[in-house]
This record gives sequence, structure tokens and C-alpha cells, in this order.
Amino acid sequence: MVDVIRILIADDHPVVRRGLCAILNEDAGLQLVGEAGDGEAALSIIRKLYPDIAVLDIDMPKMDGFAVAREMGRLGLATKIIFLTLHNDEDLFRAALELGAQGYILKDSAMEEIGVAVKAVAGGRPYFSSAMTARLWQQPGMASAAPGEASAGALTPTERRILHEIAAGKSSKEIGAELSIHYRTVENHRTNICRKLGLEGANALVRFALQNKPNF
Repeated sequence: MVDVIRILIADDHPVVRRGLCAILNEDAGLQLVGEAGDGEAALSIIRKLYPDIAVLDIDMPKMDGFAVAREMGRLGLATKIIFLTLHNDEDLFRAALELGAQGYILKDSAMEEIGVAVKAVAGGRPYFSSAMTARLWQQPGMASAAPGEASAGALTPTERRILHEIAAGKSSKEIGAELSIHYRTVENHRTNICRKLGLEGANALVRFALQNKPNF
């Protein structure tokens, strides 16, 4: 993780924005480099200042958070994205993952979770609001939402253990330390898991792990 995490907050509600900024400013390891009230302003700041993390409200004027993320991808900007939303909606969550989001926070818990989320994402670990992941895990038939006919039953015990730890939001280094193996070995296991399950894309494995946790 970098010594100081540089962050942009983009939300069209001033009260929410000020609240999040105030929390981040209390932590010496976090540096707020900008704030924006709409998507166009957010993208302009990202292009100019290259923050480590952009916290983007999904519903913003001019450009919504998803549109900002798509443009960031087109421009090849490396800033990591945490989406912020009022909506506890499975389809939005899936769309956020497809756009490469590393974090997804519900506004009703954002004040409590923002600091933890920023540090997790900056450290290479995904972070999703606990209320959101709990809702997904509890939904019936979630296993059928995985790509193709993918099934955790095709995995070895070690691969299933790694998949469980991925669902818990742990990085390869953390998993390696827990299993007493090198983190590159964990990366190899992740590659093999994706191959066996037919998963493609940066967040496909995380998405599968979250959706199928009760099955492994």
C-alpha cells in the first residue's frame, strides 16, 4: 500500500460529500485531493490529479458514476474505483463489478465503512458493503448466476479454501500467509480456478466467490 492514499470524493449531495470528506480528513494516512458534485467535474479532477482512489456516486448529474468509470477505462486511467449508492440492487452491483469497481458501498453505511473501504482497495483487496454481500449470499439460486455451468465442485480442497478467502475480501498475500504458501502460488491457484470455472475478466473470480460462497 502507498504511504498516503490520495482520494477523490464525487457525490452530488453536499451533506453526504462533506460528511465523507470530514471522516477521511481525520486519518493521517488518507489525503483528500478533490471533491466534485457531478461526473464531469469528477472526471476532470481524476485526469488532472490521478488520485489513487475515486469514490463515485452512481447517481450524479452530467455523467453518472458508471459513465465516469467507462470513460476512465477508455482513457486507461489507473485510479481505482469505489462506487457509492443508495440502491441495494443486485443488477447495479453486477454492473459495477463489470466496470472494474474494486469497492461498492451503500450510503446508509458509508460513514462507518468509507475509511476501511479505501484502505482495503488501496491495498489490492475488494471491499463491498456488508449489507450488500449479506443480501447476495442469502438470495436463493445465486449459484445459477455464475457464468456457464461453472461449479465449485470441480475445484480441489485447496482451491475451494482459496475461493472462500477471496469471498472474505483477502488479497493473495494475505491468503498465502494464512495457508503458509507463497503469494505467487496463490496467484497460480487463482488462474487455475478461473480456467476450471470458465471465468474471464478482472473481477469475475471475486463475483463468483461472493455469489457462490454457500456452495464451497
